[in-house]
Amino acid sequence: MKLHACSFPGPTPAPGADRIGERPGVITGGLGRSFPAGGRDATESFDFSEVCAQFLRLPECRGGRAPAKPTIVPPALSGPENADRGGRTFAVRRRPHRRSRHDGRGATPAGPRVPVTDERGSDVQDVSVEPVAAEARSAGLADVVWENAEAAPEAVQFLRPDPVPRSWPAPRPLRTGPQPVTCQQFRDDVLALARGFVAAGIGHGDRVALMSRTRYEWTLVDYALWSIGAVTVPIYDTSSADQLRWILTDSGAVGCVLETGEHAGMLAGLRDDLPALRRVWRIDGGDLIALAGEGRAVDDARAEARRRAVTGGDVATIVYTSGTTGRPKGCVLTHRNIHCDVIGATEVLRDLLHPGASTVLFLPLAHAFARLIQVGMVHSRATMVHSADMSGVLDQLRKYRPTFILAVPRMFEKMYNRARQKADEANRTRLFDLADRLAVRYSRALDTPRGPGPLLRLAHVIFEVLAYRKLRATLGGRCRLAIVGGAPLADRLGHFFRGAGMALLEGYGLTETSPALTVNPPSAMRIGTAGRPIPGARVRVAPDGEILVHGPMIFPGYWNNPDATRETFTSDGWLRTGDLGGLDEDGYLRITGRKKEIMVTAAGKNLAPAPIEDAIREHPLVSQVMLVGDGRPYVAALVTVDEHAWTRWRAARGLPDVPVAELRDNPELRGEIQSAVDRANATVSRAEQVKTFRILHRDLTEAEGELTPTLKIKREAVATRYADDVEALYRGH
Repeated sequence: MKLHACSFPGPTPAPGADRIGERPGVITGGLGRSFPAGGRDATESFDFSEVCAQFLRLPECRGGRAPAKPTIVPPALSGPENADRGGRTFAVRRRPHRRSRHDGRGATPAGPRVPVTDERGSDVQDVSVEPVAAEARSAGLADVVWENAEAAPEAVQFLRPDPVPRSWPAPRPLRTGPQPVTCQQFRDDVLALARGFVAAGIGHGDRVALMSRTRYEWTLVDYALWSIGAVTVPIYDTSSADQLRWILTDSGAVGCVLETGEHAGMLAGLRDDLPALRRVWRIDGGDLIALAGEGRAVDDARAEARRRAVTGGDVATIVYTSGTTGRPKGCVLTHRNIHCDVIGATEVLRDLLHPGASTVLFLPLAHAFARLIQVGMVHSRATMVHSADMSGVLDQLRKYRPTFILAVPRMFEKMYNRARQKADEANRTRLFDLADRLAVRYSRALDTPRGPGPLLRLAHVIFEVLAYRKLRATLGGRCRLAIVGGAPLADRLGHFFRGAGMALLEGYGLTETSPALTVNPPSAMRIGTAGRPIPGARVRVAPDGEILVHGPMIFPGYWNNPDATRETFTSDGWLRTGDLGGLDEDGYLRITGRKKEIMVTAAGKNLAPAPIEDAIREHPLVSQVMLVGDGRPYVAALVTVDEHAWTRWRAARGLPDVPVAELRDNPELRGEIQSAVDRANATVSRAEQVKTFRILHRDLTEAEGELTPTLKIKREAVATRYADDVEALYRGH
C-alpha cells in the first residue's frame, strides 16, 4: 500500500516571503533524527503499510514525561482567614526553577496540595504561586518603552503592513511593503503623540476613548495616554451607536480617538448627549499627525514630568465587558494590575515572549486577552504585526511567519475542518484519518510515563513529512505554539494539534483579572485544563464549585458601580468569577461551566451545557450550539451550520445551491447533525442527553448581537430572538 501526501490548505512560504526574525530551522523526528526544514518533498510516497498496520493496532500508546512533582509545603492559608472561609485549604508554592528536559527552560510549578481541615470540615481547594514582581512597583506601563529604547534602540518592535502616511507617518521614507518600527522609533512616536495629548488639555486621570480595529495606531495611542497618566477606554470598532453612547457617557470620556469616517458619523449624531466630550480625533483623517504637531509646543521637561508622575496605583484603562448578558460594566485596571499580570504570564511563557519572538495579532485590542499580548510583546522586546483583516489572516501568517499566535478555539476548529474537507475533495480521506488518529495517539502518549513506543515514533516521523509540516505551513511554518483563550478548547482538538507539532496552550482569566490567571506551561502542558496559576495568582474552588481568585492582577472594582463591585467580591476579598471548575492534585485548573448557565430541568437534573455543546461542535458541519432545557422536560439544542462546510457538503451530495434555511429540515442534513448529537450523548448520563434539536436558518454573528467578540454565545439574546424555535422543540410536551 502506498500512501501519498495529504492535501492540507496553504502552500509552503515562498523563499522571498517576509519573515520576522527568522532563523534556519529543522524538523525533529520522534526517533531523534532531524530533517532540514526545507527537507524531503512532501509529495513523495512511502511504502509503510506495515508501520501503519502495527501502530493502528496498538492500544492507547504510553509515553511522555510527566511534569515533575512540585515540593509539598505547608498551607499558605491558616488562622482567621481559613476560619472565615470555613473549609479545607490546599496550598501550593513555587519552588526554584529547574532546567527542563523539554526545552532547556524552567517552568513554574504548582502541584500537590496539602489539606487543612477547619472545625466545619467543608472542602475548599486553593492553589497559589509566589509572585515574581514586586507589587509595590510605582512605575507606569509606558516606562518600558523608554527602557527598551535605551537598551536595544535598533530592535524591531513592530512591523507595519503597508502603513498609510496620512494616518501616522512611516518611520523612514516610505517603500513598498511592511515598515519596521524600532524600539527607539516607537519611543519617539509615543512621545510625539503624548505631547499632543498634553497640548490638547488631556490631564492625569482623564478618560480618552479609543474605537478602532487592530492597527499600529491603536497601540501608539494606548502607550501615549499611559505615558501622561491618562486612561484608555477601548471600544470595539463594531459597537452600535447605543453602545458607544453608553460607554462614553458612563466613563465620562473627555476625548475620543476614532478610526474611520463611519465611526465619526456615528459619534456626530451623539454629541448632544455627551457634554463631557471635548475633543475627537479621526485616525484615517490625519488627526493624530495634526495632534502631534500641536505637541511641539510642549517641551521635553513637561512631558517627562507627566510620565514620572504615573504610579502603579493609577488607573490605566477602563475596559467595558462585552459580556453575554446585561449592560456592559467598566472594569477598572491599574498600571500595577496589568504589570503584575504581564510579569507573571511572561515568566511562564518565556518560550513565546522573548526578544526574537514574533506574532501577528488579529484579535481586537479592545479585548483584554489581545491587550495582554500587546503589553507582553512590548515588555519582552518581541516583534508584533497588527492585522485588522480577519478574512486575510492566513495570508498574513504565511507572509510574516510568526513564532506563535494568539487565537480563539474556533479558529483551530475551522482550520481542522477545512483541512479534512480538502482531504475529502482530493480523495485522501483515508490518509487524513490516519494522520488524525496518529496525531491524537502520539499526543496522548506524551502524557504517560514511558513515552511513545518505537512504532508510534516511526509513524510520527513519516507523517511529519507527509502531512503535519503542510498543516503548519498554513500558519507560516514556524509557529509551534499558540495561546488559546476566550472559550474552551475540545480535548481531542488539542491532542490533534500537539501531535501535529503545534501545541495549543489553554489559559484562563477574566477582564477583571487583567486578564490572565492560569496558563499551561509549554514544557508541562496538560490538555483539557486551563493550566496552573501564573506567579502571583491564587485560585480557590469554593464548596459549590465556583472559582474564586486573588492576587495583584485583580481589578479594584467597576467604574461608577459600587453595588456590582460589592457583589463581585467575597467578604474576605476574593473575586467571584462566576465560573465552575476544579483543581487536580498538581494544581491544574479545569473549567466545567458558568454558574449562571447551569440548567435545571423539570425533573430536577442540574447540568452544565458547555461540555455537551463543545462535543457537538466538533462536527465539521456544526458552527454553533446552544442547549436549552431550563425548567423543561428534557434537554434540546439550537444548532447552526458552518457556511463554508455547508457549501462543500451540499455540493458533494448533489443538493441544490440554496441557503441552509431552505434545507434545514432535509433528512440527510438532520441525519448528519444527529450523528454529532449521538456522539456527544454517549459521553453523558441519560438525563443530560440532548433529545432533539432544531437547525436555525442562519449562523449566529457578532454583528447581530448574538456572539461576543471572542465568539461566545450571548444566551439571553439568542433565546429571545429564537423563542419560536425553542418553543417548537417542546411542542406537545
